[in-house]
Amino acid sequence: MSWQMPAEWQRHERTWMAWPSAPYTLGESATEAEEAYAVWAAVANAASEFEPLTVLVRAQDQAIAQKYLTAEIELVDCDLNDGWMRDIGPTFVVDSDSGGLGAIDWRFNGWGDQGWAAFDLDDKVAAFIGQRAGATVVTSSLVNEGGAIHTNGAGLLLATDTVQLGAERNPGLTRREVSDELHEKLGPNRVVWLRRGLTRDYEEFGTKGHVDIVACFANENTILVHDQQDSSHPDYAVSHEVISTLSEATGCEIVRVPAPAVLRDADGFVDYSYINHYILNDAVLLCSFDDKNDAVAADVLAQVYDGREIRLIDSRALFARGGGIHCITQQQPKLG
Repeated sequence: MSWQMPAEWQRHERTWMAWPSAPYTLGESATEAEEAYAVWAAVANAASEFEPLTVLVRAQDQAIAQKYLTAEIELVDCDLNDGWMRDIGPTFVVDSDSGGLGAIDWRFNGWGDQGWAAFDLDDKVAAFIGQRAGATVVTSSLVNEGGAIHTNGAGLLLATDTVQLGAERNPGLTRREVSDELHEKLGPNRVVWLRRGLTRDYEEFGTKGHVDIVACFANENTILVHDQQDSSHPDYAVSHEVISTLSEATGCEIVRVPAPAVLRDADGFVDYSYINHYILNDAVLLCSFDDKNDAVAADVLAQVYDGREIRLIDSRALFARGGGIHCITQQQPKLG
């Protein structure tokens, strides 16, 4: 079989999500848990307006999920550690020969076996979804997450040195070995490596450099890049390095998306980013931050995703927990 990962903007059969359940996501109080439920539900309910949506939910959380989610959303019992579907779910691929659906089951080890992360149940989710979707489940020996890759569906794939090549995930593997595995499972002709991700992503609850908060393809020849414009923020240098790398390595048009104007929260420099959006059939769910640049980002995305509705969702509660809208969603491509 010759597997190819379709671009995210190609038509979807459905979106998959998972209901949050881990203590580090729900917090230490009922108020914090309510905040988590509300933002997951805001994303799910909005997504379900544009395409079918399935949410995996622990049996003991069904009543809670039903309280927050619309009746159109399919709820499926599944044992879970938490709700970051982009990383625990499968990467869907299509066989370029037969047109059949595949589901890549990466090894998942809690973003580098971090002490706070339980992942014994989440590591089984990709195979569970693949089987339920009627896909051929393809097991990979590579520790990887969906948020750590992005493709234009036409031969290019973005990845980050500190994720796939990091000792916490794949000790001993060379760049060539990782690139070969990505090529075999996802079909790109070339992997474009970024040296690192955003600064906050290397702190306690970070992923150590996921690319889906830094840069993403908007079409085959256009890359959206997080542009931190304030020189006092450590991501100012990161943004410039990423832009330089992608400009030299891809030949694509680079569209800079200004970072939110807010620089810090109570824990330090933020990694708020408009890059971590999710493309639906006929819409885009865009993170917002009650920030003056929300409207600027919405305008940029409206131009590159012409014809799709841009739906803003306040994502500060998601980023406080270590991710964004893209991190909690996963697309299943439509075949044919």
